[in-house]
Amino acid sequence: MQKLIIVENPDHWQFNLYDAEVVTPAKYISAETYQQFKGLKVINLCKSYQYQSLGYYVSLLAEARRHKVLPGISTIQDLRFPSILREDSQDFDDLIQTSFKNEKRDRVEFDIYFGTTQNEDLDKLAKQLFQYVQAPCLCATFSKKNKWVLQSIKPLSLGEIPGEDRELLRTSVESYLQRKRDVKPDKKKYDMAILVNPEDNNPPSDEKAIQKFIKAGDQAGFNVEVITKNDFGELIQYDALFIRETTYVNHHTFRFAKKAQSLGLIVIDDAESILKCTNKVYLYELLNANKILTPKSYVISKENYKNLPEKLNYPFILKQPDGAFSKGVFKINNSEEFKQVCNAMFQKSELVIAQEFLPTPFDWRVGIIDGQVLFVCKYYMAAEHWQIVNWNGKQMQDGDVECIPPDQAPSGLLKTALKATALIGKSLYGVDMKEVDGKFYVIEINDNPNIDSGIEDKILREKLYSTIMDVFLNKIKADK
Repeated sequence: MQKLIIVENPDHWQFNLYDAEVVTPAKYISAETYQQFKGLKVINLCKSYQYQSLGYYVSLLAEARRHKVLPGISTIQDLRFPSILREDSQDFDDLIQTSFKNEKRDRVEFDIYFGTTQNEDLDKLAKQLFQYVQAPCLCATFSKKNKWVLQSIKPLSLGEIPGEDRELLRTSVESYLQRKRDVKPDKKKYDMAILVNPEDNNPPSDEKAIQKFIKAGDQAGFNVEVITKNDFGELIQYDALFIRETTYVNHHTFRFAKKAQSLGLIVIDDAESILKCTNKVYLYELLNANKILTPKSYVISKENYKNLPEKLNYPFILKQPDGAFSKGVFKINNSEEFKQVCNAMFQKSELVIAQEFLPTPFDWRVGIIDGQVLFVCKYYMAAEHWQIVNWNGKQMQDGDVECIPPDQAPSGLLKTALKATALIGKSLYGVDMKEVDGKFYVIEINDNPNIDSGIEDKILREKLYSTIMDVFLNKIKADK
């Protein structure tokens, strides 16, 4: 992938990168070559990002051309509202306090170049700030009253960079743009990142499955690298992002999906799918509006929840809108349990889903990618429990799993699953359903379904992984 560095005066800045070209903003904006070329990486080092400045238009047009640009328009907009950035910095308050614990002054200002700074003691903080504010050069100011807080963070123009920092800027640009592999095999055309959480005891894919994804990606022509939440700033390096971490909206997984999409990456699961699937209130309304069978359900609030027992018989189910892996789901057997659970749940959410209890020996799950059935499984209830996963003990307990060939699954099951996921998109989904008297009821749609070695891949085996990689590859080619 060709790399462009945009500066007002290229003669003043020479970067020793064999595949990087230094051009003026005017040339980038007007030259037909850059208008037509796809997949460029663009580092915008213009002296200003103010609205309607050349720097602003470089980033704006780069996004319109589907180039991967730093900073993006969303970052430029964020920089206009420093109060929001100060609030965001509270997410890493512990790191801020640790970074300045030995500082004698009550105000510190330092410059950041692609996540690096001259002060080694502030390296971790500099990298974190770059993760949140994706701009090449930044000036951050921290002050202390009761504790250290981010006072301001603003873009730094090339003309404002001290002479002693210019070598750091040069090496930072090179480090940022340089791939981890010096030479890519000729057959490897694209780069893929797989996002995982190494600390998660119950990830969507186990380590063995991740290795199978890497092997399948390699065979499809990808350079595949596993990344974590700390690699947000590296997304510009890739062509595709595969999220194999449990997703939530108010979470770094959603930010990764949004950022990757803004950079033109092919993303599974995409931000829209995360937004739709992780909220059960939305899913309930969507499925019912499109006449897809669901258990009898009601959206309840603090104002109307007391009327629910008139509509649903005990036992019934209460669900958090954004629960995952069978967490945040409660079976309510009587009025006392109902009152206690509601009081706790309404502290986290204004709305809760109440659903009739449909006891079955197992739940169906249909895995779907790009509108095609990928796998079909029966997840049996955990021993002496009403869910497929029992979180009540010291350790998670789950029931048996039976994987069956899709062509042996009930046609109504597959039809319902495909119809339901078509309402969400064409990404990777797992549709959970219950079968009662020959009818199939959709319980929920997961945007990040389990794919573990020896379970969901039991029928297709290696082909399951290659099928997913082929979807990525086809989407990239279609996008190009």
